[in-house]
Amino acid sequence: MNVAVLAFPNISPFHLAVPCMVFGEGARSAGIKEFNLAVCSESKAVMPSSSGFDIQARHSISKFDQADIIIIPSWPFPETIPSKELTTSLLTAHQRGAIIVGLCLGAYALAHIGLLDNIEATTHWAYSNDFKARFPKVKLNNQVLYLKHNQLYTSAGTAAAIDCCLHLVRQYLGSKHSNAIARVMVTAPYRTGGQSQFVALPVPNNVADERLASLLEQIQKNLCATHTIDELAKQMHMSRRTFTRHFQSLTGQSLGQWLLNQRLNYAQQLLEATDLSLEHLSEKCGFGSAVTLRHHFRKQFGLSPRDWRNAFRQA
Repeated sequence: MNVAVLAFPNISPFHLAVPCMVFGEGARSAGIKEFNLAVCSESKAVMPSSSGFDIQARHSISKFDQADIIIIPSWPFPETIPSKELTTSLLTAHQRGAIIVGLCLGAYALAHIGLLDNIEATTHWAYSNDFKARFPKVKLNNQVLYLKHNQLYTSAGTAAAIDCCLHLVRQYLGSKHSNAIARVMVTAPYRTGGQSQFVALPVPNNVADERLASLLEQIQKNLCATHTIDELAKQMHMSRRTFTRHFQSLTGQSLGQWLLNQRLNYAQQLLEATDLSLEHLSEKCGFGSAVTLRHHFRKQFGLSPRDWRNAFRQA
């Protein structure tokens, strides 16, 4: 299987190294010979990386013509539109059935040329607002590690690229080979794409209304309590309507959704760091019962609380 990885000026060495490790050195070290890896660029000239040293690819993007898998490892600047030559190569490869992968901000490259229009895709959660503003036709899901739509793959930020690449190995060679590469890389257990990006949902920065930000911090410290719009609006000396508008503007969510996300985030932390029973844990997080916790946890992360705890303990 031919795997082509794109290198470009100002590329992150880490993001370039991930597919090279999985399909190159990692696979070879695990005794897997099915992959032929080629690092390609539009120019064979020496290019600066984002980390202060230069790199040079041995192959041109003409390698895309024979590639079974083409990987775009992140993207240097969100506003940069792929060149006409790169666009043509990617669209042609897509039309003939090649797998196209956008790791982390690599989703920007695919979105710029229309490959992600009207389908679900993901990218680094920190770029969610920018991505949605630039590409309203893309159905962005910033709560998952990676997504597949036919022959198109996108992954969340940084280390999620490893999960996405290992998933590709599993898809085409099976779990035995995928697990062997993961062992060589001494990486975390295989994670399904539907799992969360494992990021906290912090109180927003640069908050204009410091009083509301302070209130959010108080709520985070007391998630086991019941918090209603009327009660919180009264504390803020606002009408229900005004409070709702300010809250939505500040957090981008309704009070109910924000509370649910905070409680789920706290549940994650307790599952990873404690041996609390689900009943006790659900009470501390404000869910009231283990049944309610299980329902929301599985709906959000695609895993049961027990599976989440086991995955982190094994890691």
